[in-house]
Amino acid sequence: MNWTIAMLQGGYQSVLEAKSRDQFRSEIVHFAQGLGFSTVSATAVVDRTPGVSDFETVDNTPAAYIAHFQDKETWRKCPVMQHCKRQSIPIVWNQDTYVASGQGDLWEDQAKFGYQTGMALALHMPDGRHFMLGMESSRPLPTESTVLTRMLADLQLFAVYAQEAAWRVMLPSPLGTFGPTQRLTPRELEALRWTMDGKTAWEVGVILSISERTAVLHISNAMRKLECNTKHQAVLKALRLGLIR
Repeated sequence: MNWTIAMLQGGYQSVLEAKSRDQFRSEIVHFAQGLGFSTVSATAVVDRTPGVSDFETVDNTPAAYIAHFQDKETWRKCPVMQHCKRQSIPIVWNQDTYVASGQGDLWEDQAKFGYQTGMALALHMPDGRHFMLGMESSRPLPTESTVLTRMLADLQLFAVYAQEAAWRVMLPSPLGTFGPTQRLTPRELEALRWTMDGKTAWEVGVILSISERTAVLHISNAMRKLECNTKHQAVLKALRLGLIR
């Protein structure tokens, strides 16, 4: 394990334990720089009513670019923001991404401030909560597929840890508390354990002597109780909470 990998893995626990916005900001900046990015932003969103949402962002945006960065009209035009608004899969972007969506001028404007390439993703959770994490650079991203895949995996895992801290330091609320009413059943824990080992719902069903549909139900219930959007996020959270090993 090289120094960079060790540093990144240490960042997962560090961001989770952030006690304030400043500490949270320091952790996400440190992690982004470890991946080779110069700027980063983490945005927590809570939908209150249709068309009305609370937004809180922690970032290290250059001072000269802040007004443009916070402009909601820019958000509506930005293909990266629109992707994250609608999907949970990460996006790797560059100038071509903007040109393809007819927003080449927008890329030209932000490129002057170092926003030329980047990665971003959003986690869409129950109760109208959303968390977006984006990292940007003025340099081209690696072209080697294995390196890029590893960076995306690091980003996704870090986002799972960061979003838990985000609700506490950015938009504190009783949502997201893991209490007795959310305890997982033995079957749900078993389904997560086998999912962690890479088993499909069908394989989990065979192992546990239940139908594939029932296995899917156990996994879905575990995701709901752990407030996760995917089964992989649920496995990671269960691991962190010590529910599975």
